[in-house]
Amino acid sequence: MADATPMFDSAPSEAEMVEATRSTLQALLADEANGLSQSDISREADVSSTTLSRFLKGDYKGDNAGIATKLSKWLETRRARLSTASAMPTPPAYINTRTAQRILDTLEYAQAAGDMAVVYGGAGLGKTTATKRYASTAASVWVVEMTRSHGKLLGALERIAVTIGLRGIPREPAKVQDRIHDRVADTGGLLVIDEAQHLENDALEAIRAIHDATGIGVVLLGNEVLYSRLTGGKRDATFAQLFSRIGKRVRLGRPVAQDVDAVADAWGLNDSEARDLLHEIAGKPGALRGATKCLRLASVVSAGQIRGEHLRTAWTQLGGAE
Repeated sequence: MADATPMFDSAPSEAEMVEATRSTLQALLADEANGLSQSDISREADVSSTTLSRFLKGDYKGDNAGIATKLSKWLETRRARLSTASAMPTPPAYINTRTAQRILDTLEYAQAAGDMAVVYGGAGLGKTTATKRYASTAASVWVVEMTRSHGKLLGALERIAVTIGLRGIPREPAKVQDRIHDRVADTGGLLVIDEAQHLENDALEAIRAIHDATGIGVVLLGNEVLYSRLTGGKRDATFAQLFSRIGKRVRLGRPVAQDVDAVADAWGLNDSEARDLLHEIAGKPGALRGATKCLRLASVVSAGQIRGEHLRTAWTQLGGAE
């Protein structure tokens, strides 16, 4: 059930506004179809859980009008968000492109063989999406997304520790690593490090050590920078031990034609001009991710069957063409 922002024929009194907001929120929470809890509203509206609870019960002793105004703004924002979302098509949850299958095969190999692998290439080729798909279907798979803030040794180990479910993590790298070893050893699991190009040398070596000590599979996902660092052009001595343990290397270039056709088919794209344009878009920076964003926007523009003109308009609105 869609919620409604309180409406009045004329300017409401302060008491009426407070009561109307309270009633709207109570109805929203009572309808299980909305899937909302008081903690959800508290977090999204930036109102403390205690204040919200008392406001809903009618026994809040503070500025009720101020809280009601804040909650009314949240209701209006939510209504607008739901309205926009309902107009936008839901993209296919997963598209098994040829490139995605290469990634899945690599992940499966690394886990089954307890080996290390590296998958590298440009953005928008589906590395993260395929990995999430694999993690949803296989047991004992931990996907750790790194950022620049996790680049150093301790930051990377803490990120891994949290992802595999450790708590009370010590602030000493050696102790964190020992706990990681204890947790993943003898699991037959797979540790996937996404955006691995952000990691400094010590962090990459620590991940290699996790593999050596536990025998679990490890896959590094990243861009060309990652592979260049691992090889140094001629197998840089800094990463000699790491490189020698990599049993499979997969380079992803531009999307192949079959990838783009699979995306077009999943979206029900039948217009030949639109399909040709989609291939052109997928060949640009952003690759399949950019093509998918363009298709989603084109679906809104077309309000139905996507044709070439809709896709071109969407591409222009995304900044792809002037």
